Amino acid sequence: MSELVTGEAVALELRPARLPSRGMATLLDLAVTLVAYMVVSLALLAATASLDEAAQMAVSIATFLLVLVGGPIAVETLSHGRSLGKMACGLRVVRDDGGPIRFRHALVRGALGVVEILLTLGVVACIASLVSARGRRLGDVFAGTLVVRERVPGGRSGFVPPPPPWLAGRFQGLDLSAVPDGLWLAIRQYLGRMNQLDPQIGRAMAERLAGDLAERTGTPVPPGVPAAPYLAAVLQERQVREARRVFAGTPGGMSAPQPPVPAAPLPSAPMATAPMPAYGPPASYGPAPVAPPAQEVRPDEGEERAAGTGFAPPA
Repeated sequence: MSELVTGEAVALELRPARLPSRGMATLLDLAVTLVAYMVVSLALLAATASLDEAAQMAVSIATFLLVLVGGPIAVETLSHGRSLGKMACGLRVVRDDGGPIRFRHALVRGALGVVEILLTLGVVACIASLVSARGRRLGDVFAGTLVVRERVPGGRSGFVPPPPPWLAGRFQGLDLSAVPDGLWLAIRQYLGRMNQLDPQIGRAMAERLAGDLAERTGTPVPPGVPAAPYLAAVLQERQVREARRVFAGTPGGMSAPQPPVPAAPLPSAPMATAPMPAYGPPASYGPAPVAPPAQEVRPDEGEERAAGTGFAPPA
């Protein structure tokens, strides 16, 4: 595992991809890119057969730059670090702080990849990856990125606590379509490690994530709901929707989403003073139920029951 420290001083445990898996992903990407380059080159060669030699050379250089260099940059930018080869091998390119990459990161990686991978047949990239402690090549070093594994064993991932029961079904009406994957990843990693964080840092991190999530959904955090239970409840709602989408219409699965359950009224007592990692209902919901008084048993009641049923209670 490798610890990436975010701007909020939260350490995220991610598993860097090593040379074998990165090499396999690169070979798959190169195979797809070379096939596309050959198809485009043959089409342009037939279309520019009437041009002179200088024009054909210019078209060839432009095709090389657009397909072999611009293609991988565009794919990594649009997919946020997941090319075809990386998706097949379960890898992803992220920033040093664990966030998704942008165009400038993909541009630096792609530009240096021409020298590291194409011109030197991957020799420079292999040496740099072997020397680096986190398996980074020169493009990752200059771009400030890291290739990590997305599919890790379940036992290694942190346990994400469920939301409190009094928040069940509370956020079924939220619009989660505008929430990016990077924010979901940060919420999941925070919930898995919030018990290991300093209370002040953890509370500030939860409030910041809750604010970002509320801004993306367009609905403010309900009053009286702490930030950590709010994040856990919304994350569970997303998982429920994903499960319904996957199993909808499949044999033995759910054919349609279940009707929303009416939300229970939120407690009026504020919950800000409760410890953050501890989930639970408000401290008081009213007077505690009183147990019914014990009934007095008459001495001859056992004899009457024995006479009627044939079973005598023990002495």
